[in-house]
Amino acid sequence: MSTVCPTATATHTAALARLGHALSDNTRTGVLLALREAPAYPADLADALGVSRQVMSNQLACLRGCGLVEAVPDGRRTWYRLADSHLAPALDELLRVVLHVEPDCCAGGRCTCTRA
Repeated sequence: MSTVCPTATATHTAALARLGHALSDNTRTGVLLALREAPAYPADLADALGVSRQVMSNQLACLRGCGLVEAVPDGRRTWYRLADSHLAPALDELLRVVLHVEPDCCAGGRCTCTRA
């Protein structure tokens, strides 16, 4: 029998847990998927995801706290983008995993959730 040797530190584990927490909410996941396409203003994200601006503000605060998005001041407004360039391809790869685990999630042929 082999001995399990952990390759991740407690810091790695905590970082992955934060990512899992971020993805555990549909609105936060929707924000991350929207921001992989392009930066956006909170009001536009709220409208696109069908939530109130207050809900969006709370979810963006959570995502900032997780280190996944960053706020960029733009005059009197603020827009948001993914905090690291590795996040968009990582989200694309997670969507490919979802398609493997649940192949019928994109039934209908119109789904564009993954980029080739």
